[in-house]
Amino acid sequence: MVKILIVLTSHSALGNTGEKTGFWIEEFATPYYVMADAGVSLTIASPQGGQPPVDPKSEAADAQTTSTERFYKDNVLIDKVAHSFKLSEVNQADYDAVFYPGGHGPLWDLAEDKNSIHLIEGFYNHQKPIAFVCHGPAALLHAKAKNGEFLIKGKHVTAFSNAEEEAAKLTKVVPFLLEEELKKNGAHYSKGEDWTPYVKQDGLLITGQNPASSKDVALLLLKTLNIQI
Repeated sequence: MVKILIVLTSHSALGNTGEKTGFWIEEFATPYYVMADAGVSLTIASPQGGQPPVDPKSEAADAQTTSTERFYKDNVLIDKVAHSFKLSEVNQADYDAVFYPGGHGPLWDLAEDKNSIHLIEGFYNHQKPIAFVCHGPAALLHAKAKNGEFLIKGKHVTAFSNAEEEAAKLTKVVPFLLEEELKKNGAHYSKGEDWTPYVKQDGLLITGQNPASSKDVALLLLKTLNIQI
């Protein structure tokens, strides 16, 4: 059975606003069920382990999909999320690929988390697919290739855009603009229309722009692993 690791953020504070953030439910639930329904074994991890924080905005009525509704009724998966493994206890050798959902949380913790960076480098250097959606690509920023350069240098990627961050009114709240940082570290960044599906694949690296892209990222990851849907 193919085994995929899903990495969620442990960060809950939305900058200095006093508001909360975390992982975006749809970006987790939709890919999870796409992969689980395809027969994949899925493990959930986070920097601190235990219950990863949920972005409250992802619980709003207009953010719901059939996958999120399925999740809210899935007590087994809810419990599985609540008992996520610590990243420091996870070994890439035990998995065939890794997937990072977004939410704003990753901008604060996964972008700098040494265990996460080491995992991403391990997956990629062992020729295993690595997939990210929305703010998830923040985890790529400091990962290095075997030659010591940024892993994303020269790679075609996408992620939550400056325009979408502006629309969310968070450009002054986030620690950095993800689109800008990806470009700064040498990535060939591109984007589609705001809030519409847009996915890029560059070899083993798969990225999606926003929540609407989460299903396509999961499907592309399965295709890369030669799993038939």
